[in-house]
Amino acid sequence: MAMKFSGQVALVTGAAAGIGRATALAFAGEGLKVVLADRDAHGGEETAELIRAAGGEAFFQACDVTCAEQVKALIEAGKARYGRIDYAFNNAGIEIEQGRLGEGNEATFDAIMGVNVKGVWLCMREELNLMLGQGGGVIVNAASVAGVNAAPKMSIYSASKHAVIGLSKSAAIEYAKKNIRVNAVCPAVIDTEMFRRAYQADPKKGEFAAAMHPVGRIGSVEEVAMAVLYLCCDQAAFTTGHALVVDGGATVI
Repeated sequence: MAMKFSGQVALVTGAAAGIGRATALAFAGEGLKVVLADRDAHGGEETAELIRAAGGEAFFQACDVTCAEQVKALIEAGKARYGRIDYAFNNAGIEIEQGRLGEGNEATFDAIMGVNVKGVWLCMREELNLMLGQGGGVIVNAASVAGVNAAPKMSIYSASKHAVIGLSKSAAIEYAKKNIRVNAVCPAVIDTEMFRRAYQADPKKGEFAAAMHPVGRIGSVEEVAMAVLYLCCDQAAFTTGHALVVDGGATVI
């Protein structure tokens, strides 16, 4: 059964590469207009060009999701261009931590929480107010299996993703009767540029990452994108406040 979408416009933050780019392309492939945002202007414009080259419609606006003014301007630009935003995938996030909690520093804490938590909160605040005015919408936030389970040597990152799930569940209840659904997607290790930088230089680390998943491999960005689209589509109309793991069975064991 093909996924169906009542809305016409999707917003994707962190759209310059990886899961964000794959999801933006997937939305466009379903015929939706796409608003793209990222701090990386080159990568964001490249995503927009890929969509246009495939016959879709998209525009990119540079945005630092930790800045309230830039987030507000992004949402206003999307509304000005397309009249509404039906689906929002708050995907922008960072992962810069490798150490035990007692070895952490305040700058790392502020950076991770700033993007992963404040950034999602700022985006949700503007998106929810827009969706209230237009009569509904769907929000999907990028969490992680680190938001469901422990993540040794990544405690701040794990805390940030637990917070994203908390924001998602709380907003889902607050807006359940306003025709707004809010969910989170929780990927395990995915084959992104970030993964390649971190692991593929050391084949043993890459093998270990694959072995973390009972299916014996890491995930693809397209697999996460399809999970996001499912959470947005009409067939998922009874799904809200859910944290959907895309993890090859990693959280089962």
